[in-house]
Amino acid sequence: MHLVYPAVLAALLFCVGVYGVLARRNAILVLMSVELMLNAVNLNLVAFDVWLRDSLHSGQALTLFTITIAAAEIGLGLAIVLLVYRNRGSSDIDRLTALADPGLAEEPPATDALATADDEKAEATA
Repeated sequence: MHLVYPAVLAALLFCVGVYGVLARRNAILVLMSVELMLNAVNLNLVAFDVWLRDSLHSGQALTLFTITIAAAEIGLGLAIVLLVYRNRGSSDIDRLTALADPGLAEEPPATDALATADDEKAEATA
């Protein structure tokens, strides 16, 4: 088996996943794009395992671990997306810059109390 075919397919899958992460605004589509990238990595692991004729099949074993991690990641990610959608009414990533309450996200920055106190002391002594 030629190594070029699965490597090119994995590179294409990975590029489609990167494009999906960078260009999409829907959180579920971003999670699906991350899964595409993980599947591209899995394809490379299995292809190189077959090509190197590894007796321990470590590439395939690592692929099983990656699939397990991906399942846990998609479960937690989907739970977070569903909770955000319930609370905010949208899963648009651009609108989720802060996961705090909407009123707290637009709070003005606090002033430095020590610098203000030092300035007042300097004015009082002058």
